[in-house]
Amino acid sequence: MAADARNPLTGAGPGAQGAVPGAGTAPRAEPDGREGRHAPAPADAARQGHTARQSLPGEGGAAARRAPEPVLLTDTYAPYDVPQRLIAHGCWYPSADPGGRNVAFICDRTGVPQLWTGPVDGDEARLLDADPDPVTEVSWSPDGRWIAYTTAPGGGELTRVLCVRPDGTGRRLLAGGEPGASAYLGRWAPDGSAVAVTVTEPAPPGELRTGPDGPVAAADLPAPAHTGDWAGRDGRAVLLGGAPLTAASAVRETTVIHGPRTATAREHGPRALAVYLVDPEGAQAPELVASEPGAPTLRLCALSRDGRFALLRRGPRGNREALVVRRHDRTVTGAVRVADGDPWIGGFSPDGRTVWLRSDHDREYAALLAVRLGPRGEWLGQWSAAARPDCDLELLTLHRDGLGAVLSWNVRGVSELEITELPAEVPEGGVTVRPAPDVPAGDSRGIPLPHEVVTRVAATADPDAPVVALSGSRRRPGVWWLPHGTALRTPWSSRDEDAVPDAGHPPVRPFPLRPVARDGLPLGGWYYRAPGRAPGEPAPCVLHLHGGPEDQERPVLQTLYHELLGRGLDVFAPDVRGSSGYGRSFVDADLGTRRFAAIEDVAACAAHAVVAGLADPQRLAVMGRSYGGYLTMASLVWHPELFRTGVAVCGMSDLTTFFAGTEPWIAESAAHKYGHPERDQDLLRALSPMSRVDALRVPVLTVHGEHDTNVPVGESRQFVRAARERGLEAELLLLRQEGHDFRRADNRRLFRRSAADWIQRHLTSRPAV
Repeated sequence: MAADARNPLTGAGPGAQGAVPGAGTAPRAEPDGREGRHAPAPADAARQGHTARQSLPGEGGAAARRAPEPVLLTDTYAPYDVPQRLIAHGCWYPSADPGGRNVAFICDRTGVPQLWTGPVDGDEARLLDADPDPVTEVSWSPDGRWIAYTTAPGGGELTRVLCVRPDGTGRRLLAGGEPGASAYLGRWAPDGSAVAVTVTEPAPPGELRTGPDGPVAAADLPAPAHTGDWAGRDGRAVLLGGAPLTAASAVRETTVIHGPRTATAREHGPRALAVYLVDPEGAQAPELVASEPGAPTLRLCALSRDGRFALLRRGPRGNREALVVRRHDRTVTGAVRVADGDPWIGGFSPDGRTVWLRSDHDREYAALLAVRLGPRGEWLGQWSAAARPDCDLELLTLHRDGLGAVLSWNVRGVSELEITELPAEVPEGGVTVRPAPDVPAGDSRGIPLPHEVVTRVAATADPDAPVVALSGSRRRPGVWWLPHGTALRTPWSSRDEDAVPDAGHPPVRPFPLRPVARDGLPLGGWYYRAPGRAPGEPAPCVLHLHGGPEDQERPVLQTLYHELLGRGLDVFAPDVRGSSGYGRSFVDADLGTRRFAAIEDVAACAAHAVVAGLADPQRLAVMGRSYGGYLTMASLVWHPELFRTGVAVCGMSDLTTFFAGTEPWIAESAAHKYGHPERDQDLLRALSPMSRVDALRVPVLTVHGEHDTNVPVGESRQFVRAARERGLEAELLLLRQEGHDFRRADNRRLFRRSAADWIQRHLTSRPAV
């Protein structure tokens, strides 16, 4: 198959692994206009599907494989003076050039998140890719020659990786261009000669998830090893009906990282993931680093400076692992648990003998973990190098010289930034090493921040001048330069006073609330009081439930909340059990049958706001997105007299149909959280809002992105249909050119205004007698 714009994943010269014919695009269900409203939008994007599975190393000897090959695209860069539709824009995900004075970043100034560059101390920003596909990740090469980035065509869930010169020329597609294929970024080689990309290699239709020996039929799976209360905190969690996730052997000679045997109800088979190093110039053949069949995620996070070892992150949510792979024979030399959240889990010391990781291995909260490696990558010992007793290490960024790091700690939802030296001498030994006096502690200093939450840290040539992305309760996301501890806003980031222009009221700073669950478990959250509300006056209140379930409410500017507050509605954004930021035990507190307690937490949070005199018990609404959308529907049918209305966004209404329709790698994580789709059908049915829909008493609005394959749009459709069949007011707002996340400014505006209109109408009307 020749390389061209239609089929960019091809054999790539000497060393390439051959080619496998691809399959066509799987059909997609068309939107059903009879069941709701549609957002106006441009022409539909190309439909997304799945292509044929490629043979993997280790499956049948010398297997054929396609590898990514760069495909030159038309340049679409533009100067700063392109039409500026948004004053209150956001800038995020910075990556600095080798000198540290210029930054590539994502900005939605034109209404769509796109790739821009600009100097940290000047306003000459430049749009590098004017295509309308949202950009999700950015990485400037260490040699300064390229900027690699990930885009989401049509706003959907399948992504592709491109690169462009810093002057906007030479734009080319690296991976993810075929129908049904997907790709995302890994790290650059230290010399900038290649960038890592993870590519999908879908399995053929009709298979279930594969194990080390090929396809596994559901009937061949062992009986579930749980009684409804599973996943011990200190052990590898069991994927129900399968084997525990185990660390890769340090002596196994293999090119494939095998995943556990896990079946799902999905009819067509899962992808395999493969990590390649790709030369953007196309002069060198792509190099396979690792692959895994049925993988939920696989990302190259670092390469040692001598090129001998690669650091990979693998596994589903709640079971992430860091792997060190010896590149010359692709052997996994060791593995350890790492924390969920930011995928960039760590890196190597300059000599390649120490791996620094953000890990919650054997801990309640994530910390800085050091792993000592032997000459062949064997693991000699590990110890905690920096930890706090009551909060997570949320972001870890190593200095470019490898001698220090920037640490961002999540302290009850607010970030604290710290620059620290890393120990130059580390202990060795064949057992785990605890912190000891012979491990010299590096100097560290805190950096004061002008806003509450750090979302990303980018190292620069100066260890004392990192670049960070900040969000706050009263500003849009922006990029800040921190030379020697002084926080300087980049001129191309929006000003604080422009956060919500012409809104009639400034952004509201929330205050923390600490509800207590009915079983005594302490919960958390943030309460937003509508402007002008008299003290002690109970207000109409919207409970907003976050997704994940492992997400966490943070004090950042939410334009949805701002819209609701402007309508005179308070907002309470709680963290029910299962949220992150409160330790691993809290995250695991909703597994299995404990999900019913999470549903009860919603009622406990509403009661807390009422008892505190903040919320009016006769004017409560509930809404949420993703898992929060599920929890919204569940709350409406479990607590039918508590809320006057609900807005469910991209939520699961029936966990059995969700498993049948979602992406396989999503299903693997979800099986750990909710139950196995084959072995735990009774539990999934009991947890599904559709199983109790007869209890629904109030109007409901559902919102969904048309290209959402994480939670298919049918989950909203069937709930709306069931509500209407019972004589209730129910609507579906379907957003064009969006997937599971709403990225376009016009769609986000339509969503928040429609949701606010709906809630305001139902909370201000007189309750039915």
